[in-house]
Amino acid sequence: MDKKYNIDENDKSEGIIIKEIEKTKDSPVRSILKAFSWRIIASATTFLITFIIFRRYSEKNFDEVIQTATFITIVDFVAKILFYYLHERMWTNIKWGKYWKRHYWNRRAWKRLYRKMHKQQDDK
Repeated sequence: MDKKYNIDENDKSEGIIIKEIEKTKDSPVRSILKAFSWRIIASATTFLITFIIFRRYSEKNFDEVIQTATFITIVDFVAKILFYYLHERMWTNIKWGKYWKRHYWNRRAWKRLYRKMHKQQDDK
């Protein structure tokens, strides 16, 4: 029996997998690529919203609207990618909730509840 995970003999292979997963975490390169891919999507959204608002509610011509929307999008992209990267790296180092073992509830608690309910029905 593994003291750290309370895994019985039938669950040893699953315990090995869990241990291997715990040894790995996202690399800084992966985090920055995730940040860039998300920021591209989010910045395109920011650009479209800014463009539509300035085009509709301002007296600026088309070129000025494009310049304003582009400037806001660039500032938004740089600031938010920095904050997202820092946020991602912070959460990479927090283990809480990362390696939650659901198999306990799937295998043990529900089986007991199921047996208890059927035993009560059989006793009636």
